[in-house]
Amino acid sequence: MIDALAGEIAGGWRSSSWIEIAAALLAVLYLLLAIAQRRSCWVAAFISSCLYIAVMFRARLYMESVLNGFYAAIAAYGYWQWSRKSSEAGRGVHRWPLKRHALGLAAVFALSACSSFFLRRYTPAAWPFVDSTVTWSSAFATYLVALKVYENWHWWLVIDSVALFVYYRRGLYPTMLLFALYLVMIGFGIREWRRSLPAAAHADARA
Repeated sequence: MIDALAGEIAGGWRSSSWIEIAAALLAVLYLLLAIAQRRSCWVAAFISSCLYIAVMFRARLYMESVLNGFYAAIAAYGYWQWSRKSSEAGRGVHRWPLKRHALGLAAVFALSACSSFFLRRYTPAAWPFVDSTVTWSSAFATYLVALKVYENWHWWLVIDSVALFVYYRRGLYPTMLLFALYLVMIGFGIREWRRSLPAAAHADARA
């Protein structure tokens, strides 16, 4: 079974477009720069997102295509936020209370239910509810990155695990491997951003 899976991935990789491969490589660069809290991460994110709009549309993952349009917009917003000392991101890495995350999760599920209804009714979308949930939760998590909220990494851990399986089923193998790499890199992101938390935040975490 493992050999068959490896052969399937290798064949899919050979048939992948240069656009998908370039988008995946730029996405890795974005994450590496984001872990290091480099403002230039948003430039890589913007270009990668623009390329992924076409990739996801061709795979009939319409909400994912919309998501990448949002990613491109939030990349511009993130660059602006990280450039301003007076912004929330300008305060550095910080935590959000659990109540805010719970409200965010409730909003994600409500929006996913609405968008999946329309996708199921009016489009040939693959996996409309899962696609919608990944889309809206990714949008929220990206907003958290732009604000330098530490818990964004925990959101991404769950989101990318689900997305990896979706991309495998849709035959997007370079993107699937990208998300497998993301899961490894998320661990480094958690560690590095935790080191940047104020001492008071560490104390609250231990309490």
